[in-house]
Amino acid sequence: MKAYIIKIELEGSNPLIWRRVIMPAGATYRRLHDTIQNSTNFQGGYPSEGYHLYEFDLKEENRRVTDNEEAYLEHQHYKKNKAMFAKRLKTVSPDMLEFEKNYQKRLQTEVRKPSTLKIDEYLEKHKRINYRYDFGDDWNFVITLEEIVEDYYFGFPTLLDGEETAPPEDVGGMYGFYEFMKAYKNPKHPEHKAMKEWAESSRFEEYDFDRINERLKWIHYKKTEWNKINHDNYEIIEDKYRK
Repeated sequence: MKAYIIKIELEGSNPLIWRRVIMPAGATYRRLHDTIQNSTNFQGGYPSEGYHLYEFDLKEENRRVTDNEEAYLEHQHYKKNKAMFAKRLKTVSPDMLEFEKNYQKRLQTEVRKPSTLKIDEYLEKHKRINYRYDFGDDWNFVITLEEIVEDYYFGFPTLLDGEETAPPEDVGGMYGFYEFMKAYKNPKHPEHKAMKEWAESSRFEEYDFDRINERLKWIHYKKTEWNKINHDNYEIIEDKYRK
């Protein structure tokens, strides 16, 4: 089976939070989203639905892939009413002209749904995809294609390597995450107990290679309803592909 080895990096993290994953080719952007979510501490991937909005920015092809239904409908409305939007540019007040131009430029970007488009063509051609999750905390990831594998035998993504614990949901962006970690790690911090309790309620976990792989495998099991999965597969995968 053809597969991709990709590196997922969280921009702005220091030290860098990253994961290396092998996943079958032919995956949709929804599956890539699920893989990123379940390789970190976020809760917006399968089996959860719609915890926060997300989008993949395919800027080389002027396309966005998102679960934002409003953005999809806006783009469809623009395509059907281009003459109306062109007229608006000619009649809008001068102080609003720049805003209108930028707004229409964004509407011109093609919007696709993540469950209907596969990653193969863009990833192989451009090698890099930008992913944004939670437009409030504004987490930005870079997904880079490192290698194409032709003999991957398992139908699910597998974590090969990675470093650093990922942020929990609703922590307040990168600054909030590092402030949280200060309190979480230090028993003498005045907010340590509160942060430990909040972390537990948020399903926060420190980076755990085996735990992530169990989760990725469980997703595949649930989606395909397979009754038997060979737990020894991970040793085979790691020996062959891990760097």
